[in-house]
Amino acid sequence: MSAMRTLYRDAALADGTGPELRVRVSVLVADDRIEWIGDTGEEPQLAGDTVVVDASGSTVIAGMVDSHSHLTLPGGAHWIDRGFDPPQRLVDVADHNARLLRTAGVRWARDVGSPIGDDPTDGSHRALALGVRDRWSGRREYPYVRAAGCWVSRAGTLPGGLSVEVEDGDGLVAAAVGQLDDGADFVKLYLDGPDRETSPFTVSEVRAVVQAAHARGARVTAHSGMLPGARVGAEAAVDSLEHGFQLDSDVAALMAANKVALVSTLAVLESWRTFSRTTILPRFVEPPRKAEIAARREWAHESVRLAARAGVLVAAGTDFGGGSLRAGQLAWEVECLVAAGLEPWQALAAATRNGGQLLGEPEAGVIREGGTADLVFVHGDPLSDPAALWRIWLVT
Repeated sequence: MSAMRTLYRDAALADGTGPELRVRVSVLVADDRIEWIGDTGEEPQLAGDTVVVDASGSTVIAGMVDSHSHLTLPGGAHWIDRGFDPPQRLVDVADHNARLLRTAGVRWARDVGSPIGDDPTDGSHRALALGVRDRWSGRREYPYVRAAGCWVSRAGTLPGGLSVEVEDGDGLVAAAVGQLDDGADFVKLYLDGPDRETSPFTVSEVRAVVQAAHARGARVTAHSGMLPGARVGAEAAVDSLEHGFQLDSDVAALMAANKVALVSTLAVLESWRTFSRTTILPRFVEPPRKAEIAARREWAHESVRLAARAGVLVAAGTDFGGGSLRAGQLAWEVECLVAAGLEPWQALAAATRNGGQLLGEPEAGVIREGGTADLVFVHGDPLSDPAALWRIWLVT
């Protein structure tokens, strides 16, 4: 059977490798793979059944990567409560989120924590996102998923039953290995603890998890909204820090030296600026005052600048489901990264190729001949106008 071919003709191209927009570009796709990319007018000879799509006036980017997501949760102010919903409802939420992601041009989702429950499909008792990942695998109408399983935290940090709780370093390693045994692609640690002034785990305890995971070919990421946990994660050489709202120059330098990536979620803080004080956070958290939100936002923006200047890989996430954002709002995070000081092309890279590098997935977030044809066509130039990422015309 001959390949089904489609030529997307005369678009612009923004690939996140630099500030220049490439114009008059055509892309030939055969059976969901990119067969050829080149200048318009120099296309290879086309078979008679090739579909030609006039893509003029649009810009093509790679399918985006949301590097911090919670597929089985709906988001909003009551996301903690929703984590205790029945497993079938949470799986249905994931299917709904998948549709939102595809419409928004997000083709990869890195799930960094889901509740544990009895999977409604096979009855297995594990983090629900793992079953979601397996059911969606190989189906192009769904995003590609890499999932961490459940959060691993110090006892007393999160509401009881939402995470795997441990009391000490031995328990931390055992819980991390247990998540990998359940089929997790990587491990998610929680490095903010009951005491805001100290990390819940020591450098040696976290390093032991990193060594155990790396021995199995897996990676370790760590939630870190505060400086003490960020310092421990950077020194222990976790593979990435999530949020990183409170970095300083020393921690940024440690991250660069130890090849620790930063997964930004600035849009979470942006969303808090216009919510009422009674709805911005779950009921068990004391809502911060406006001045505190502004201070957190400024430190978070400075943290992104420090990391970027130090040469840290910055990948973009939304924290949808696990916070106020909903699925499909990665464009907002790109805008926030630009507001923090990144160039638009760097922010686009954070939402595409850097996410693929974080995942270790060469197919993710890139456009290349021979690669998967996960293409997103937007109106406008995202290298000068990041809001163009909201204006999606076509997702292949």
